Amino acid sequence: MSVARRYREAWEGFWREAPGEPGGVFWDADPRVTAAVHLAHFEPYLTDAELALVDLGCGNGTQTRYFADRFPHVVGADLSAAALDHARRADPAGLATYRLLDAAEKGAAETLHAELGDANVYMRGVLHQCEPADRQPLVDGIAALVGERGRAFLVEPSEAARLVLGSLAQSAAGPPPKLAPILRHGIAPGEVADDAVPEYLRTAGLRVLASGELPLSTTESAPDGTRIELPSQWFVTARAM
Repeated sequence: MSVARRYREAWEGFWREAPGEPGGVFWDADPRVTAAVHLAHFEPYLTDAELALVDLGCGNGTQTRYFADRFPHVVGADLSAAALDHARRADPAGLATYRLLDAAEKGAAETLHAELGDANVYMRGVLHQCEPADRQPLVDGIAALVGERGRAFLVEPSEAARLVLGSLAQSAAGPPPKLAPILRHGIAPGEVADDAVPEYLRTAGLRVLASGELPLSTTESAPDGTRIELPSQWFVTARAM
C-alpha cells in the first residue's frame, strides 16, 4: 500500500507554494523549541548513535539540519519532491542527504533499510496528517527502518490539539496566515485518538520504551502575541523482543 494520489498531490501543491524563509510554514518552528527538546527525551534511549538517523516527513529540512550537526549520517525523507527541493536549497553545504520516500509503501522502507542498515528514526506530526488507511502502513515502514538495533521517536498532536486547531480555523477573522494554506490544499489535520498510536506501534512489532506529553510549538502567534502550541504526546520505541 502507498499513500493516496490525492494526498501526495496535496502536499506537492502546498510545498510548491510554500515560502522559502525560515519559519514561513505553520510547523517550521526553530529547532531549539522542537528537535532539541525532543532529542533530550530520545537520546538516552539510543543504544547506537552511529546508526543513520532518518528524519521521516522532513519537509523543508529545518529539523534535519539540526540533527546533521549532531549525528554522523542524517537522511531527510519526505513524500513530496517539492519539499525536498526546499530542503536541499536550505542545505547548500550538504550537511544531510535527502530522499524521496513513501514510507507507507513497505517495499520503499525496506529498500532504504537495505541501503542504510538499521536506523534511528525521528518523526514529528506526520501520522495525524495522514489518511486513516495510511497510518498503520506508515508505522510498519518505521519498523522496517528501525530493524533490530534502531530506535524511533514519534511525536503527535494529541486529541486535545483538535480543539486548538478548530478554534484557529473557525475564528471570526479566518484561519491564521500560516494555517490557511494547509486547509486550502486539503491537508486539514485529522484526529488520531490518543490510544491509537500505541496500538499502531504494537501492531508493527514495536514496543514503547518511554512516553510522555509535551507542547508542540508552531510558528504562529495568538492575538496576544504568545506562541501557539499544540498538546502532543511522544513515544520512544524499539523492535519488540
